[in-house]
Amino acid sequence: MKLSNPFILQRADPHICRHDGHYHFTASVPEYDRVVLRRAPSLAGLAAAEEKTLWTAPAEGPASSLVWAPELHRADGVWHVYFAAAPSRQIKDGLFQHRMYALRNPAADPMRGQWTFAGQVDSGIDAFCLDATRFEHRGRAYYLWAQKHPDIPGNSNLYIAPMRDGTHIGGEPVLLTRPEFDWEVQGFLVNEGPSVLIRHGKVFVSYSASATDERYAMGLLWADADADLLDPASWHKSPRPVFVSDPEREVYGPGHNSFTVAEDGVADLLVYHARNYTGIEGDPLWNPDRHACVQPLQWDAEGMPVFGRPMREVEIPGAPA
Repeated sequence: MKLSNPFILQRADPHICRHDGHYHFTASVPEYDRVVLRRAPSLAGLAAAEEKTLWTAPAEGPASSLVWAPELHRADGVWHVYFAAAPSRQIKDGLFQHRMYALRNPAADPMRGQWTFAGQVDSGIDAFCLDATRFEHRGRAYYLWAQKHPDIPGNSNLYIAPMRDGTHIGGEPVLLTRPEFDWEVQGFLVNEGPSVLIRHGKVFVSYSASATDERYAMGLLWADADADLLDPASWHKSPRPVFVSDPEREVYGPGHNSFTVAEDGVADLLVYHARNYTGIEGDPLWNPDRHACVQPLQWDAEGMPVFGRPMREVEIPGAPA
């Protein structure tokens, strides 16, 4: 099956999960005012699939503005969407005032049933936070997110904590990484958008760094699968970015990724957003042209992921051409 990138237009922070033979896609919309979801039996079918609004931000309140980076997860037999939102577009102390929230739906099919606002997912640190994801490893659930800490310069670091249930963490936040390398501090000091992939005896965490223009790039953390994931010493960090802009192919600012699997159930896929030009007028945050893209993820002989270069034309294994 051949696909072209951009895959889905004007959908930033894309998240794709496969469940019961269907792909589910959600992302930030340019208006930042709602949570949307589309579903299809094939990856290619997502591009034209009907998009359903699961929740619209209220006119006022703590989660009434700037709805960012929704992710769909099945937790404890219930569907959850984790996302960030703010009380307004006002900036305070140099940052928006985002906190993390969740939606909940007990239906078997996330496109059906009743989605309800489940409230804030409190990180235990009362400061700007966003980009939450969830994963399970060896019978334990973890919550992983980006957070400003009052004592650390910059916009956001990455933290991990165990989960008590679908909407509550069950332990103290553990700092995994903070912006430190030159490529992580371009425009802003940012580590954000974590995504988890467990393969080849390791737990990998990709993340994004720097401003959301052509300087945006992806980094990588990893720990042994047998290690204590709540011990910072268990984690390794690549000093170099693993996925960057490619002017030759006119792909700029690739990042805020997720992972899914091809229709063969074997090949790993990288899902990310990118722009196809650099001439952004004004703040890149308000530019709508971050498009969802997808391409195969490769592996080297040591079992480490090889992200390669952003691709405009891709071939996805496991489905008819």
